[in-house]
Amino acid sequence: MVELQAAQLDTVFHALGDATRRQMLRELANGERTVGQLAEPFAISLAAASKHIKALENAGLIRREVRGRTHHCRLAPGPLASAHEWLSFYERFWTERLDVLERLLLEEQARDQSTEPKEGEDR
Repeated sequence: MVELQAAQLDTVFHALGDATRRQMLRELANGERTVGQLAEPFAISLAAASKHIKALENAGLIRREVRGRTHHCRLAPGPLASAHEWLSFYERFWTERLDVLERLLLEEQARDQSTEPKEGEDR
């Protein structure tokens, strides 16, 4: 089970590792698009767009439906939730680390302010 989850996460992060695919996902968040519509903003062929779409499909991030000769794609957000859950662990880690850093900096600032000579005083 863990191996399956790790393999799925690897596939999701691989798919998200490409800027073109991330932009395609962002576009699909606004609604269903055809392969042609997804390819349009990029200087790529329909064949190249199909390869990107296949990577997203393999990761489970999109669903493709064929209607006649037109391929329609829509976002399948489930795997994004798994990736978000995985990243949340590190978000908590960095939030805790940054909270400690903030506390240390505030303590240092308070020490510096308490040791500064007051106006009219000599050191």
